[in-house]
Amino acid sequence: MAWGRIDLDAQLPEDHPVRAIWAVIERLDLSRLYGQIEARDEVAGAPAIDPKILLALWVYGTSEGEGSAREIWRWTEMPAAYRWICGGVDVGYHTLSDFRSQQGEVLDELITQVLGLLLQQHLVDLSRIAQDGSRVRASAGAASFRREPTLQALMRQARAHLEAVTREAADSAIRARRAAARQRGAEQRLERLEAALRQVPEGTAIKKRSGAKDATVRVSTTDPEARGMKMGDGGFRPAVNVPFGTTTDKARVIVGVDVINRGSDAGQSTPRIDQVEQRTGVRPAEVLIDDGYAQHEAIDQAAERQVTPYAPVPKPRKGEARDPHVPRDGDSEAVAAWRQRMGTAEAKDIYKRRAATAETVNADAKQHRGLDAMPVRGLEKTFGVACLFALTYNILRLFALGG
Repeated sequence: MAWGRIDLDAQLPEDHPVRAIWAVIERLDLSRLYGQIEARDEVAGAPAIDPKILLALWVYGTSEGEGSAREIWRWTEMPAAYRWICGGVDVGYHTLSDFRSQQGEVLDELITQVLGLLLQQHLVDLSRIAQDGSRVRASAGAASFRREPTLQALMRQARAHLEAVTREAADSAIRARRAAARQRGAEQRLERLEAALRQVPEGTAIKKRSGAKDATVRVSTTDPEARGMKMGDGGFRPAVNVPFGTTTDKARVIVGVDVINRGSDAGQSTPRIDQVEQRTGVRPAEVLIDDGYAQHEAIDQAAERQVTPYAPVPKPRKGEARDPHVPRDGDSEAVAAWRQRMGTAEAKDIYKRRAATAETVNADAKQHRGLDAMPVRGLEKTFGVACLFALTYNILRLFALGG
């Protein structure tokens, strides 16, 4: 074995993508991340890892299609690009995992900053956006879904188990570290069951509103916020819905992102319109949405914001001979205008651009960036994953546009 200095910079080609990613991250305001670093009890401890390193590791890893904190941690010891980012700093996978799970709001803010870079260079046109939701497999099994009586029984068992583990922790024959781990596991199990029970009333109300014959609700004990959703292959699996808003110009950047636990996209178009305006100060003039978004209420809300919606008009029911593009009794002015507009060739041509933008973003997320399944549980943590993808995607688009 030979010991000596290693020039990490010399090992990385000058045109390597990770250099460009680092250069963009250096242009971002990371003060919210640095502001979280603080001393405890006025005692100096180990130096904190620079948040810039953690962010760069995740952005580069996501660009390579890796969504596992443990895998990225392993790669910090091998590929030159990951070692170049770390610069000799040891990064643990728990630190990486916590960063992604806890920094959803900050990552969301950084998306806005990257959009600002694109707008400053006049690389993006916000006048028209397209929206589409993507159902992503949740980190929960179908067998983890339980009815309320079963959840209550499991809750009683979990409380009894926690009490037993707590008593055992006082036994000097059991190692303190092992006892603490067992107690922590029992507490987390109880917390998940409590969270599952809190989801029951909301789930029951939703089922009743939908007119379901059986209003019995099943909630996952693994990820209480996941829901059974119909996936692209026709099967039903635990999932979350990730709606994206995307510009339809050549930039094709993400301007809106969220994570919800409803399979339907209904009611999501207005929040995306508002989100674009909050991020950029610009309200889109037109929005392209699919029939899942196109509720009459959403059409009216778009009109109130002076936004023109383009969405397919539902076809008449079997046996009905009416023209779907003719206004109907009870239609508001905005809904009547939408029906008539979608009957024109121009509107149909404009709507075709939705598939070429919003749906390609979802395809990129699932096929190339590791967003085919969520590696974390809970809406708050999955929001961090979705924002990390959107941030990475927009940085890559910035490169592609020459920014």
